[in-house]
Amino acid sequence: MTYGHLDVIQRSVALFDAVIVAVGSNVAKNALFTPAERVEMLTEVCAEWPEVTVTQFSGLLVDFCRDQEAGVISKGLRSGDVEFELAMAQMNRHLTGVDTLLLPTDARWSYVSSSLVREVAGLGGDINAFLPPPVAELTRRRVRERLSPS
Repeated sequence: MTYGHLDVIQRSVALFDAVIVAVGSNVAKNALFTPAERVEMLTEVCAEWPEVTVTQFSGLLVDFCRDQEAGVISKGLRSGDVEFELAMAQMNRHLTGVDTLLLPTDARWSYVSSSLVREVAGLGGDINAFLPPPVAELTRRRVRERLSPS
């Protein structure tokens, strides 16, 4: 998770009494960490917000929201994501009535994505400006593990 993700969480905390950070598995992404590892990292970096609960789910996010009685999905929105996120929000509302709040990404993080940070780390670049310190260290370690011959 990047500082952009944490910015969306912090802004959501300001809007809602309780925030559930739902960690799913996206088979389309080449993730460095398992969902369980991401839950552990997120729990650590979200500890400053007592209203935040981090949990893992499988299946459709809207089904998870219905089970948790969560009426809103809060997501960060970068400029290139508008059409995709709008279609997903409309589908989610159609399926279960859950609304989506699209928070425009803070300009400081608008160009940052997990995959771009992963690529920079893989090429030996400095990722400290994009990730909380414990996440940056774990990311560097995991990238080294993947690059070292077995």
